[in-house]
This record gives sequence, structure tokens and C-alpha cells, in this order.
Amino acid sequence: MHKDIEKVLVTEAQLHDRVKELGRRITTDYAGKSLLLVGVLKGAAVFMSDLMREIELDVETDYLVVSSYGLHTEAGELTFSKDVSVDIAGRDVLIVEDMIDTGTTMHRLLEVLAERQPNSLAVASLLSKPARREKEVETRYIGFEVPNEFVVGYGLDFAEKYRNLPYVGVLHPECYR
Repeated sequence: MHKDIEKVLVTEAQLHDRVKELGRRITTDYAGKSLLLVGVLKGAAVFMSDLMREIELDVETDYLVVSSYGLHTEAGELTFSKDVSVDIAGRDVLIVEDMIDTGTTMHRLLEVLAERQPNSLAVASLLSKPARREKEVETRYIGFEVPNEFVVGYGLDFAEKYRNLPYVGVLHPECYR
């Protein structure tokens, strides 16, 4: 375990098993459809890479860069720095996110994308932190619910560190205070 991690919340094996299960569900739910996966970078990169390999359909991929945290731990102003590069009108779109925390970022993102008239718009999130929810977000696929602790790993970061950890762990408070 990394020296900055207080405890592991979700092991590498648990991540692997749950991503396989989500891939099977998505394959069933979108059978016969042309699915567009839209990853929210940077946090969802690892999850999306693993998830798309577990979906047994022809899928297209695209990415967004949306942020509200920067170097701080509290949600701030929402910034869209990269948009999808394809027209999503009439498409079945699955947003792939690392974590639904306050819900503010995803709520706003869904509003913007819904205006573009996709055939369907759903969310797959690796993690959900309901204790911090300010805006409710319908999330069709959730990997794990986590407590209100500062988590990193498997794509999630603090100040661009820890994304490469193969598990989801709780960061020691002295690392971010």
C-alpha cells in the first residue's frame, strides 16, 4: 500500500469483478443499439478503459474535460475545457464518470448534453458518495458507494497524484490539508 494511503476501500480484485459485472449489464441493456461512451477526463480514464473492454458491443468513444476542483478539495466553478467531438443528437450516450460526489458537476453536464437531443443519456460512475450530494443525479450504473472520505486511486487524484494506484484508497488527511 502507498505510504500516503490510510486504508484501501476497494481492492483491485473488487474493481475487476465489478467492472466485469457492469460491462455485462451495459451489454444487455444496449443490445442492438449503437452506444457512444463519453468519458469524463481525467478521472474516468482508467475506469472507462477497463469498462469498454467488458462491453460486448460495438461502441464508439469520446471524451470531455470538465472540472470543478483544481488543486482544492471543495467544489468550485464548473469549467468545460474540452467538449465531445461528435454530434450526439439521436445517439445513445453513456457518460462514464469516476465519482458522483456533490452531483453539481454531473447535473450541469447532463443539462448541457440533454440540450443536444441524444436518443438516450445515462451515467455510469465508478463511485458514488451520497453523503455529500447536493444535486441528485440519476446514475444507471454505480460501481461502489463510498463514505464521505477523501478517496484516490484507479484514476482519481489529488493534485494530479495517485491516479495510477490499482485500488481506491483513503488519502491520509495530512496529505491534502
